[in-house]
Amino acid sequence: MENQSSVSEFFLRGISGFPEQQQLLYGLFLCMYLVTLTGNVLIILAIGSDPHLHTPMYFFLANLSFADMGLISSAVTKMLFNVQTQRHTISYTGCLTQMYLFMMFGDLDSFFLAVMAYDRYVAICHPLHYSTIMSVRVCALMLALCWVLTNIVALTHTLLMARLSFCVVGEIAHFFCDITSVMKLSCSDTHVNELVLSGFGGTVLMVPFVSIVISYVHIVFAVLKVQTSGGSSKAFSTCSSHLCVVCVFYGTLFSVYLFPSSGETTEKDVVAAAMYTVVTPMLNPFIYSLRNKDMKGALKRLLCHRRNLSS
Repeated sequence: MENQSSVSEFFLRGISGFPEQQQLLYGLFLCMYLVTLTGNVLIILAIGSDPHLHTPMYFFLANLSFADMGLISSAVTKMLFNVQTQRHTISYTGCLTQMYLFMMFGDLDSFFLAVMAYDRYVAICHPLHYSTIMSVRVCALMLALCWVLTNIVALTHTLLMARLSFCVVGEIAHFFCDITSVMKLSCSDTHVNELVLSGFGGTVLMVPFVSIVISYVHIVFAVLKVQTSGGSSKAFSTCSSHLCVVCVFYGTLFSVYLFPSSGETTEKDVVAAAMYTVVTPMLNPFIYSLRNKDMKGALKRLLCHRRNLSS
């Protein structure tokens, strides 16, 4: 698709319009970014090195960790670089690339959360058929489907954005190239982009969310049939962490993209975006794994093995 833009770069407002706050938030975001990378890398290494964790649940958890690293990296690294160098610009090509990667990894997070909810549904509601339903072939097909769909969606939005004209070097009122913020800078008709974003984008968000809700409705009914309180508690404990992250992720996501503020991007939008691009990926290793006995054991064995090799 032909690039009709006459500008070569945009200005990124960043996480705050005040230089003093920028420096303070720079340190905070850098720390959260490093914690996110460290936590998710450890999760992936622990799952890969421990044969006991080679199950569908941990397989998709490892993929979720990878998507989380991609999501936070696509949104935060350019902002951190700009604050450090005091150059608050991003090239036109860089902006489209960041937009594509951000949407792809963001949608991957959403799809993986839905797949993990389905995995918990099968494990709790159909335990005797779990190994058959969640076979290696099925897991591989689900993973491939997630990657293909999210790439198609991200590419569609990016190509539609590339056809727009940008007549002046505008300021993106965000800390990354958010699609709605960039669209507001265009001097051409954005009606098609807005329709696709509302329809196509809304569907991509709602289908995984509805799948999660349906899975948990069945899980709740199945758990209520468990007579012993111990059995009920154990069943709920396998889902509580996942449900917590789902609420944070979709709550902030819906507030920004399904119920956007009128006019210019507000501080509420930036804070909500920071929640699902920075805070949620950082919390996922702790919420999902570090409270899990199997994951704790795998992490201890991994770290002990590394320590023995270095000694």
